[in-house]
Amino acid sequence: MRVLLVEDDPVLGDALRRTLVAHGHVAELVGSGSAALASVAEREPDVVLLDMGLPDRDGIGVCREIRTRSRVPILAITGRGDVAARVQGLRSGADDYLVKPVATDELLARIEAVLRRATGAAVAATVTVGDVVVDLDRRAVTAGDDDVGLTRKEFDLLAALARREGAVVPRTELLEQVWGIADASAARTLEAHVASLRSKLGAREVVVTVRGVGYRLAR
Repeated sequence: MRVLLVEDDPVLGDALRRTLVAHGHVAELVGSGSAALASVAEREPDVVLLDMGLPDRDGIGVCREIRTRSRVPILAITGRGDVAARVQGLRSGADDYLVKPVATDELLARIEAVLRRATGAAVAATVTVGDVVVDLDRRAVTAGDDDVGLTRKEFDLLAALARREGAVVPRTELLEQVWGIADASAARTLEAHVASLRSKLGAREVVVTVRGVGYRLAR
């Protein structure tokens, strides 16, 4: 999936771009409304992540102009969380709205949701390992006929693995995605949550340790 990321903060923009790439997407980062419009005109992306506070043009205007040219799904991102700002963004043509700071898990889930609504694309909303079902949209997990009660961080950890189904996710990447830190010294926090997650899933082998690297979801 090709994502056009429009963000004028280079640090935040690069962090979001790296997150998208880490999850298998092709991400183009631009820092202005003019560059965003040029990119959409040149090669329409699958989804646009649009910062509403741009240096050269009003984000609302950029959103409206994109919408006159294309039906590409637009996910508006802003530092304003008030209802009026959200309504204005949605009325300008955005398909959904996110308020900064943006949690990685929520960002990925919102991207998948707007793609399903806009195009009917087959973006997996659930991941199944044996009789364990991870519902990414509902943030719910079942094992057989039983609901599994997970803490927010336990679910975020499982979801990070589920989105990369079968692939090994390095420890540092999991720490950055779930806890917002990439410090290997926090590995004990990760290990404790993996142990708790495994305990709640019972004897099922769902989370597999790849020694010296990280973890993956069982195939």
